[in-house]
Amino acid sequence: MVNTPKIFQLAPLALLATAAVASPALAFPLGNGQEAQRSAPSTFELEAAEVDFTAIIRLSNCSGSLVRFTTSRPTDSALVLTNGHCIGNFPPQGTAVVNQASSRTFSLLSSNGQTTLATLRASRLVYATMSGTDIGIYRLTSTYAQIQSSYGVTALTLSNVHPTVSTPIRVVSGYWKKIYSCAIDKFIYELREDQWRSHDSIKYSRPGCETIGGTSGSPIIHAQTREIIGINSTGNEDGERCTMNNPCEVDQQGRITVDHGASYGEETYQIYTCLDGNNQLDLNKAGCKLQKPRADVSELFEEAADFPPERGVSEHHDGTTS
Repeated sequence: MVNTPKIFQLAPLALLATAAVASPALAFPLGNGQEAQRSAPSTFELEAAEVDFTAIIRLSNCSGSLVRFTTSRPTDSALVLTNGHCIGNFPPQGTAVVNQASSRTFSLLSSNGQTTLATLRASRLVYATMSGTDIGIYRLTSTYAQIQSSYGVTALTLSNVHPTVSTPIRVVSGYWKKIYSCAIDKFIYELREDQWRSHDSIKYSRPGCETIGGTSGSPIIHAQTREIIGINSTGNEDGERCTMNNPCEVDQQGRITVDHGASYGEETYQIYTCLDGNNQLDLNKAGCKLQKPRADVSELFEEAADFPPERGVSEHHDGTTS
């Protein structure tokens, strides 16, 4: 997972000691020095992108967004969407983290990305997985109505339909305060990275969306409807085959392709297949497409509100999520 900033290290966890033993780069690689010096985008850049930083979140190690469902109510507790690999530990393939207490904080950016409007706080980690997709969902202590009233910010709506090829998209990074502009190039039957497998992943067209460390968790926004249709996740950094930070593409016949420099995201419409009538996740609902947790890793999660800096790690470009 290339798109997380590299100066942060994972919280220790015995369960994941073997699962993620060779994954320092997945643990939040930062972008290169030039990217680190980048100032907030100009008005021209924002207008050209057709999408701004409204409802965009900066995490301590990743990017994210303030999101709502099509059925969300103003009185519902607001949600933050990021990657499953941004929660502080990497859920092993074939499992998920569900309904864990959290006090993590999030910086809500202004529409131009230049200031922080508010620091929002989580009450629960609702769900996180790196199997089939790469998503993490936090529930906040504030409702949508409270955030709207206090800061004038309306959450971005998650699309409930499968995206389509050639859709113009914007990948909006709260961590770097940068907007990437491209289109959906194709869908990948299986994206394989180390032990993790994602299905029906989004591949970005190039040039335009060469995402770097710190962009993990950035929403993929439809440039015309401004709905979220996916979440930025990973990319092939070194041209290696199916290794950490070097995902490979696998087709239905099992043939493997490596595309050095390609970046990828994951769809989010499938969250709707697991929603109940109260906008809560029900993983036992008929037709639910999200990965269920396993009893043998029920103690997987550790709070990741503050990541200590990782000393001596060189900064470099990387293509995975943050």
